[in-house]
Amino acid sequence: MTEIFQYILLGGLALALVYAAFTDIKSRTISNRLNIAIALAAPLFWWVSGVDLWPGVALHLGVAVATFVVTAGLFAIRMMGGGDVKLLTALALWIEPTWFLQLIIIMALAGGVLTIVMGAYHFMKRQRDKLAVPYGVAIAFAGLWVLSIHYLPSVGTTSVMG
Repeated sequence: MTEIFQYILLGGLALALVYAAFTDIKSRTISNRLNIAIALAAPLFWWVSGVDLWPGVALHLGVAVATFVVTAGLFAIRMMGGGDVKLLTALALWIEPTWFLQLIIIMALAGGVLTIVMGAYHFMKRQRDKLAVPYGVAIAFAGLWVLSIHYLPSVGTTSVMG
């Protein structure tokens, strides 16, 4: 029965990531309410998944704090948007810490492709304004990638957390 709740929560996270990507494309913003909802749902997922306070929850929180520190620095030098910082930090609360590096690599690759595509489009339209890349799309893509690889059921597994 707990697996059903895990998958319901993961499905909610997946929908939230898709929503974040679409709103970032549309308005170049990711709602604070959405980011807060993602962050606040993570402890429920930990509880349903049986994550121990030590070291499990502590590691999730540590990765999230480290993510926030690094991305807040990128925000300070205008290399990342505030909504992107909050979305990635909230996502760090959900993703198994050992898989978070994979998420970062996929995010960087997707962000690079997205930047090239957006840059080419920007150039072809001869737009003079600053290029605004909806990086929430890359974050959402990477999050969905990791969810699909590590959290979807596969033959012989009985838990989404390992």
